[in-house]
Amino acid sequence: MANIAVVGATGAVGVEVLDVLARRKFPIDSLRLFASEQSKDRVMNCGNGYASVETLKEGCFDGIDVAIFSAGSEISRKWARHAADGGCVVVDNSSAFRMDKDVPLVVSEINGNDVERHKGIIANPNCTTAITVMALYPLHCAFGLKWLIASTYQAASGAGQRGMDKLRDQLSAIAQGHEPIVEFFPHQIAGNVFPQVGSFMPSGYTDEEEKMQNEGRKIMHHPTFKASVTCFRVPVFRAHTIAVSAEFERPVTKSEATAVLAGMPGLKVLDLPERSVYPTPVHATGEDDCFVGRIRKSMISDNGLDLVVCGDQLRKGAALNAVQIAERVIN
Repeated sequence: MANIAVVGATGAVGVEVLDVLARRKFPIDSLRLFASEQSKDRVMNCGNGYASVETLKEGCFDGIDVAIFSAGSEISRKWARHAADGGCVVVDNSSAFRMDKDVPLVVSEINGNDVERHKGIIANPNCTTAITVMALYPLHCAFGLKWLIASTYQAASGAGQRGMDKLRDQLSAIAQGHEPIVEFFPHQIAGNVFPQVGSFMPSGYTDEEEKMQNEGRKIMHHPTFKASVTCFRVPVFRAHTIAVSAEFERPVTKSEATAVLAGMPGLKVLDLPERSVYPTPVHATGEDDCFVGRIRKSMISDNGLDLVVCGDQLRKGAALNAVQIAERVIN
């Protein structure tokens, strides 16, 4: 049994963490919830009971074994090391520590053993990266991944509860014949697609796009892996979709790739295109597994493969993976 804390408990990922903890029957002795001052004393359903929300303060992590942080980079930078210095193991969902050489960056099914070398903080990857490497890693092990070109189609959930709320508000306004209010996102999200997720970097890519290569290298222990990515925001509530064109060291056929992917824990193959069976956000929403399909041999490379991966950003892309890491910590 363990004493658990969830920081950012009232947000979209925090709520999902509570659901995953309950569904997986995580061995909890005590559970404490933390959020902003606006949510203080709010009572939340934790699956097997209720708990009141507290605010962060000195000493609040005393006696806590594992704290799952889902409150953004600023909060993580301010409080994660404070918690770790007090003996608590932090599983952080933000980008604050992902590229820190002393902080393991973990997808449980891929490099779960990296948890053992933690120094108090373990990072959860970017949601799109986590979903994509679920398909890339087994293929890398079998055929030697060199590089990929990818387009991501990222749901409003990637921007948290407020992102989903803005999509819902704009859809409602359009349905009623009103002009939607454009805020929070850089453009209207309802009925629209725009090629920007994150902030633009000097390279011309966004920070979200650069994460696929940087985080992918660390997760897969593959320092020469290269990725060129374009991220789109799409009017979908939950679940990200990624179209991948990958190049390998060795030749690969569709049948070989399908067999490898079918053996990956946490990944399901949906690949009967003649029957219109392939991954979509509807398949992935609310599911722990990621889905892969549209598997086909590249038309431009003997060592190339094209495929589509889909996964729930709030589950494997965030809450589920964080809880899986916490399970490894206490076990």
